[in-house]
Amino acid sequence: PTPLPSLIRKKRDGERLEDAEIRSFVRGVTEGTAQQGQIGAMLMAIRLRGMDAGETLALTLAMASSGRTLAWPPAWHGLLVDKHSTGGVGDKVSLALAPALAACGCKVPMISGRGLGHTGGTLDKLEAIPGFRVSQSPEEMRHILARVGCCIVGQSAELAPADRVLYGLRDVTATVDSLPLITASILSKKAAERLWALVLDVKFGAAALCPTRESARELARSLVRPRHPRDPCPLSPHTVAVPALSACRPSRAIPAVPAPVPVRCSCPCSCPRPRPRLCVSPRVPSLPALPACCLCLCLLSLCGMAAGAEQGRERLARALDDGSALGTFEAMLGAQGVPPDTARGLCAGTPAQRRRLLGEAKVCEELPAPQE
Repeated sequence: PTPLPSLIRKKRDGERLEDAEIRSFVRGVTEGTAQQGQIGAMLMAIRLRGMDAGETLALTLAMASSGRTLAWPPAWHGLLVDKHSTGGVGDKVSLALAPALAACGCKVPMISGRGLGHTGGTLDKLEAIPGFRVSQSPEEMRHILARVGCCIVGQSAELAPADRVLYGLRDVTATVDSLPLITASILSKKAAERLWALVLDVKFGAAALCPTRESARELARSLVRPRHPRDPCPLSPHTVAVPALSACRPSRAIPAVPAPVPVRCSCPCSCPRPRPRLCVSPRVPSLPALPACCLCLCLLSLCGMAAGAEQGRERLARALDDGSALGTFEAMLGAQGVPPDTARGLCAGTPAQRRRLLGEAKVCEELPAPQE
């Protein structure tokens, strides 16, 4: 293999890396032979010099094959779906989407990420729940999916280990916003899942990694490009990228939102009636306006579980209204280590009970909106 300093120098000088050279770099990351300083230097060289589509695909494939790929029963063919968001302040779509899809009959083996830059991570939010365990082996994931229908886990020594290393270093080397690194990070995790359908929620706005609609479109194009029929990328047969305005656009930067806050806010999304604002019937036009509902409808259509928008809307509304999505969320919490009393309190307790379970800051300050 080419010595890593030579590869760093090559990319630093704007040259193209060959597939074998990229595999060599990823192997060094996975096996621990590459020093952190060398990895950081390569990340910065990629951030400054970029990668073409071929290099990005090679990096994605190398990272995807750095660990195990998941294997599923033949009966699940066509049911395995997932969504991934590029992240934003207050983004909590996954917490409602995974159990809602599972309640509709899908299988959702979601491998999520932690916070990058100023954005919040799904895993950080879930770890605010006492007992929740994001580290699950492939065998444990399969067992949870068979019993519950969904799980939300993180990268591990077995699943996309190269991304686990690079993900953390990107956050401390100011390389979070590199297009090829974002693309390879997201798609390598999803390639390991062996999905049937995948929706990529590409956020833009002041609270997201992509500040403008055009930058989100560029990232969306990068994310779906490896699905060209001539590319041997082991992604899902159906992949869609959806640029979407981040729900939170702070005009004055808020340094951090405590992880328990989004968890408390998202639990009602799966609650049974009466929740007229969040759980609505097919007749209520606000249903498709909710981000989680939009992406659910897209995935139900892609995997053939809804013949059209109206049928998908009815199926999703039924799962939300009859409490089956909430029951799936509670079952997922229990399957991933949350004590039964805690899971029940989060799903059926009052707001005050939820606050007690998740903890509350010793000092709270109210920030009133200057206008409606």
